[in-house]
Amino acid sequence: MIGRVDILDVVALTENLPDRGLYRGQVGTVVEALAPDVFEVEFSDDEGRAYASLALNASQLLALRYEPLKAG
Repeated sequence: MIGRVDILDVVALTENLPDRGLYRGQVGTVVEALAPDVFEVEFSDDEGRAYASLALNASQLLALRYEPLKAG
């Protein structure tokens, strides 16, 4: 995982999960924190219909950012 992941963050998968029909680069939204570094992520189509929802480790996610991050 690059950067911190929070609820409602838009994230991308960093690995293929073919048994779930998901592949590296697919974009989802974090909908719940289940445990430290474990998140429920929902994947939806362009119409907003969810097609997958599963628990993922933070190491499987890349948080997408739309603004510059301040150095800290």
